[in-house]
Amino acid sequence: MSTKHYGMSVHTNLSPSEAESRIRTALSDEGFGILTEIDVAATLQAKLGIERKPYKILGACNPPLANRALEADESIGLLLPCNVVVYEDDDGTVVSAIEPLMMVELSPAVQEIADEAHDALERALQRIPVN
Repeated sequence: MSTKHYGMSVHTNLSPSEAESRIRTALSDEGFGILTEIDVAATLQAKLGIERKPYKILGACNPPLANRALEADESIGLLLPCNVVVYEDDDGTVVSAIEPLMMVELSPAVQEIADEAHDALERALQRIPVN
């Protein structure tokens, strides 16, 4: 698993649709539901006539964690839900999740909640077979 300051990623040989199915199941097992779904490739095609490889953004929410975060800092909602992206690149499929720990830089009051969200998202990503 690779990490960036703002996200955690895995690279897989699964197709984008299979990777999406697997991450949806893994997120559900970790207590997350999908509140929003944006098919970026379809939107760019429809609105701009631009063709691109599959790219989806899933807005994942763990209600107990989200509630606790909002109780700690009402404006943390600007950073919710936890986005998970699934996209195709030249070497296969990438599944990435936002790094909840970056929220702590903006609101130290959510440290414990961000730690829990990080661990849950990391476990979900670990269920995707890597190249």
